[in-house]
Amino acid sequence: MTRRSSVLVAAALALGAFILPATAARAADVKVLTSVALKSVLDELAPAYEKATGNKLIIDYGLAAELKKRVLAGETADVIMLTRAMMEDLQKQNKLAGDLVNVAGTPVAVVARAGAPKPDISSVEAFKKTLLAAKSIVYADPAKGGLSGVVFARVLDRLGIAAQMKGKTILVPGAQAAEVVAKGDAELGVGQASEIVPVAGAQLIGPLPGELASVTLFTAAVGAGSGSPAAAKALIEFLTGPQAAPRFRAKGFQPG
Repeated sequence: MTRRSSVLVAAALALGAFILPATAARAADVKVLTSVALKSVLDELAPAYEKATGNKLIIDYGLAAELKKRVLAGETADVIMLTRAMMEDLQKQNKLAGDLVNVAGTPVAVVARAGAPKPDISSVEAFKKTLLAAKSIVYADPAKGGLSGVVFARVLDRLGIAAQMKGKTILVPGAQAAEVVAKGDAELGVGQASEIVPVAGAQLIGPLPGELASVTLFTAAVGAGSGSPAAAKALIEFLTGPQAAPRFRAKGFQPG
C-alpha cells in the first residue's frame, strides 16, 4: 500500500469513527402513552417509523382514562395520545408541549360473531329491538373508564332499557368485547371499531345508528418535559402523514 493510500484509509476510518457516534446520538427512545384502542394500528406502524428514523418506540397501552390519571399524577412521556377532550384537559394542566394534533377517529360500533346473521341496527328503533331480542351482550365496564362502555351505558339509559339489559350483560375491563363475541360467549358486543376489526372470528356490523352515533377522536401532543421532543414531533408527523393513513383505514379508523 502506498503512503497516499495509507493516508486515505486512515482518513476514512477517522471519518467513520466520527459519523457513527453522531448517528447513534441522533437516535432516541420515544416513550408513548396511548389508548389500547390504537394498539392494532400502532403495532403495524411502529416498525416503519423505527426503520425510517432509527428511533425506538416504547409504547405503553392502557385505558385512556387511566393514562390521563397517570399523566396528571406526574408521569411523563415523549408522545401522549388520548381522546381530544382528555388532551385538552392535560393541556390546561400544562402537561403537554406544543399544539394538539388530531390523529384519527373511530366510531363506537356493534360486533357479532363471524358467520352469524347480521342484526338490524339500521335505525335507533331497530337497534333497540335488536338489543332487547339479544340473548347476551358484552361491552367495556363504564366504571373502569372504557370509552365505548361509557358511551354505550348512556345509550341504554337514553333508550330506556338499561334495567332490561342488565341481566344479560357481560362487562369486560377494556377492549375485549369482540374477543368474547368471537368465542361465542356473547351474542352481540359494543366497542370501538378499531378494537373489533383486528379480531378473528368477529364481524363489524357498523356504528351506532342515528343520533346514538359517537366517534372517538384521538389526539396527540409532545409531553411536557420530553427528553426527545424532535423525535416525538417526527412520530406525530409520521402518524398523520400519507404512509400511515391507509393503515388507519384498514384498522377501522378515519384518519384525522
